[in-house]
Amino acid sequence: MNELQPPSITGKDRAHLKALAHDLNPLVQIGQGGLTEGVEGAVADALAEHELIKVRFGQNFDGDRKDTSAALAQAVGADLTQVIGRVAVLYRPRGKDLPDKPQIKLPSQK
Repeated sequence: MNELQPPSITGKDRAHLKALAHDLNPLVQIGQGGLTEGVEGAVADALAEHELIKVRFGQNFDGDRKDTSAALAQAVGADLTQVIGRVAVLYRPRGKDLPDKPQIKLPSQK
């Protein structure tokens, strides 16, 4: 996939996103195959739908979770909000062209 520019996030924004992500369930799982085009596509689709998602690293994943999370975030143009254990939290705001879907308001945008 093309590398996209991640959103500009402040520390206060990141804390807000972490709080919002707390109760989310992972939508994408990365397994033994690691970071593939299919995983990137699934994450991009999930971000387009939800803006803030969790990605789980399966038990068979042997790579470095932080490096893989950073590469995934860069590939889909998202902010790597947090990596904790086997879960990464990614955020990418939707465009303003989808008024029927609610958008996350960050503290720096208020």
